[in-house]
Amino acid sequence: MQKAVLVGVTGGNDPGFEKSMNEMLYLAEADDMEVVQTFTQGSAAVNPGTFIGEGKIEEIRAVLERDKEIGTVLFNDALSPQQMKNLIDRLDRNVLDRTGLILQIFSRRAGTREARAQVEYANLQYMLPRLAGLHKELGRQGGGSGAMSNKGAGETKIELDRRKIEHRCTMLRRELETVDRERETQRGRRQRSGIPLVSLVGYTNAGKSTILNGCLDLYGGDEEKKVFEENMLFATLDTTVRRICPDGGRRPFLLSDTVGFISNLPTTLVKAFRSTLEEVKYADILLIVSDVSDPEYREDLRITVQTLKEIGAGSVPRIYIFNKCDLAGIGPSADVTVTGIGPEDGHITMSAKNTNDIGRLIDLIEEKINRGRVLCEMLIPYTDGGTLSKLKASSDIEILEYEESGVRIRGHLRREDAERYKKYRME
Repeated sequence: MQKAVLVGVTGGNDPGFEKSMNEMLYLAEADDMEVVQTFTQGSAAVNPGTFIGEGKIEEIRAVLERDKEIGTVLFNDALSPQQMKNLIDRLDRNVLDRTGLILQIFSRRAGTREARAQVEYANLQYMLPRLAGLHKELGRQGGGSGAMSNKGAGETKIELDRRKIEHRCTMLRRELETVDRERETQRGRRQRSGIPLVSLVGYTNAGKSTILNGCLDLYGGDEEKKVFEENMLFATLDTTVRRICPDGGRRPFLLSDTVGFISNLPTTLVKAFRSTLEEVKYADILLIVSDVSDPEYREDLRITVQTLKEIGAGSVPRIYIFNKCDLAGIGPSADVTVTGIGPEDGHITMSAKNTNDIGRLIDLIEEKINRGRVLCEMLIPYTDGGTLSKLKASSDIEILEYEESGVRIRGHLRREDAERYKKYRME
C-alpha cells in the first residue's frame, strides 16, 4: 500500500468533522493507501492560495522530507484548481482532495460500459480546470513555426489537452445518452411485465450487496448471479438487478443494487451518475439500508433521505432496514426509533448474514408489494381473452388450470381490477 498523509481543516466546533476525517481514512484504504499521519488545522477561513496556513505547510514538508516513501497528500475538503497547483509546487507530492480520491476509487471499480463512461466523464470534468497543476510539462508549447509545424502551432499543450478533453466529453455524453435510451426501453418492458421493482439504497458499506446475496442464497439463486461484497467503501458501483422468486406462491420481484451514498458526494459524480441514481424513482419500493452498528447511522440515514429527495425519489414507498444488528449488540426484535419514519413506512432490524432475518425481510416486502391489492381466484371464459391479457399486463397472476369453460387463475389484483371483473371471481 502506498503511504499517504491526511490533512483536514475544521471551522471550530464542527460535529461532522471527525466523521468526515474517518471516512477519508476508509476511502484511502479502499484505494490501497495507508495514512501514516494526520494533520488538522483549526481555521475560521481557509487560505485562498494554499487552503492551509504557511506553518502547516512547513510542518507537512518536514514529515515528507523525513519519509520519502510518502507519495500522496490527501485533503478532506475540495481544493480549487489554483490551491491544488500551489500545493503540488510547495509539497512536491501528488495532491488529492476528497473529490479526486473518490473519483480515483470509482475509476478502479467501474465494471460495466455505462459505469466506466460515467466515471470517465466525471473525471474529465474534474480535470479540465486543473490541467495547469497536474503536470509541470503542460506549460510547454505544443507546436513550432515554419512549413513543418503541426496544426495548432503556437498553442500551449494545456490548450491542446483542453480541446482533447472537451471532445472526449462530447463523445461520452452521446454514449451515455444512448445508454439512457436503452434503459428507458428496458424500464418500459419491465413495467409492462407487471413485475415489481425493489431498489436497495443507502450509505456506502451499509450492507446492500450482502442483502441481495442473502436473498439469492435463500431462494436458490445461481452462485454466478451474486455480486461482489466487501467491508469497504464503494465496493459496488455497477447497477445490478436480480429476479427473486420467493416460495409459497408469493409474487416474484426484481431486486436492484447500485452505488452507495456518502457525505459530500462529488458534484461531478452526482451529475454523471444521475441517470443511474434516478432509476430509483421508478421503483415500486425502496429498501433504505442503514448500518445500525455505526454510531453516526442517523446522520448517514439523513444524508440518504436527502439525496433521494434531490433525485426525485422522495415519495416512493419505503422500508427502512437497520442492518448489522449483530455488530451493534442488539437483537432483531429491537425497536430502533428514528425521526422521520412515518406510520406507512415499514422497518426492520436485522443482520444480512442471518437467513431468518432475510426471510423476515422478504415477508415485509411481500406485504408492502401487495398492499392495496386483493388476492383473487378467477375463472376467465375462453371467449374473453382480452380480460386475461389485461390482467397479465397489470398483475402478477398464476394460471392454475385450463378448464372446460375457461382459464382458472390466481393472483394479487389491483382493487379496481378485482371490482371490475368480480363476475369472474370464484368464491
